Amino acid sequence: MEQRTLGRTGIKVSRYCLGAMMFGAMGNRDHDDAERIIHTALDGGINFIDTADVYSAGESEEIVGKAIKGRREEVVLATKFFGAMPGADGDATNRQGASRRWIMQAVEDSLRRLNTDYIDLYQQHRFDPATAQEESLSALTDLVRQGKVRAIGSSTFAAERIVEAQWVADRFAFERYRCDQSPYSLFRRSIERAVLPTCRRYGMGVIIWSPLDGGWLSGRYRGKEDFTGDSRIVRLAQRWGGFDPEAELNRRKLELVQQVTAIADDAGLPLAHLATAWTLVHPDVTSAIIGPRTMEQLEDSLAAADVSLPDDVLDALDAVVPPGTDVNLHDPSSAPREMGAGYRRGRSRTV
Repeated sequence: MEQRTLGRTGIKVSRYCLGAMMFGAMGNRDHDDAERIIHTALDGGINFIDTADVYSAGESEEIVGKAIKGRREEVVLATKFFGAMPGADGDATNRQGASRRWIMQAVEDSLRRLNTDYIDLYQQHRFDPATAQEESLSALTDLVRQGKVRAIGSSTFAAERIVEAQWVADRFAFERYRCDQSPYSLFRRSIERAVLPTCRRYGMGVIIWSPLDGGWLSGRYRGKEDFTGDSRIVRLAQRWGGFDPEAELNRRKLELVQQVTAIADDAGLPLAHLATAWTLVHPDVTSAIIGPRTMEQLEDSLAAADVSLPDDVLDALDAVVPPGTDVNLHDPSSAPREMGAGYRRGRSRTV
């Protein structure tokens, strides 16, 4: 599998990154099966694994840690901190966010679960409006100097927050974020306007997540009858009040799925293969996260690793969803907290 350099770190990573979010209670509860999937991915040329402490409350990290035992040197291992991780008493008041207090605890917890003494890429999962960036970068710099972390990155930061972080790092001689992990798909192209150019400006790598737009571009959904209770879109939507296939946005997305499927059919490609390959065309994208729950899903993704899209296909896709645009005007999975009604109205400004 093709290898690309992650920003200016000198670290070579595969163009596919194995996302481990679906290993554990959030997806595949069979640890042995999840470990087999990880081994197959490594044998298939993937050397990059991404997880996070909040994925299945640490269970994902534990599965990854067991799977890479004996193969640690083969793996560029990435994980993330920020989300709430309640303690034994159920309290998460100071067990979340990007404070020095929590970062120093969170990294030790992740190292233990991953069964390793260092993390190749440690990422802040979301921007924290409650914490000064110099506080977070100071702590992360200490972790790099201690040898517990090799490089640091951000995730889903707006362009202006990336610039602010670079400025803070320069002013205080802190470690810089070496990459950002951003949502990017045919249905979500807004990072083309500012985030991707900003990352290029600072020599940052870009790892993209949800290349299938949360499953919309997987090929599974052709009509409203496909949104069954066990489907990923329906399950994830429960976090934000449920899923209505008759909602205007969802009807619009189904129409677009049909248009993109027609382009994929003309190109002789499965929809998921076309959608994932499309994200890697952009020269500023380093690696795309694939998040299989089953071995079948992984094998299907690996079969598409060498897909290349010609200009006429790319032009046809641009005509369906123009560059720099999002189909979803608001996505609760990654929208800044400042976009919430409570924040805007001064009712909730704490992490």
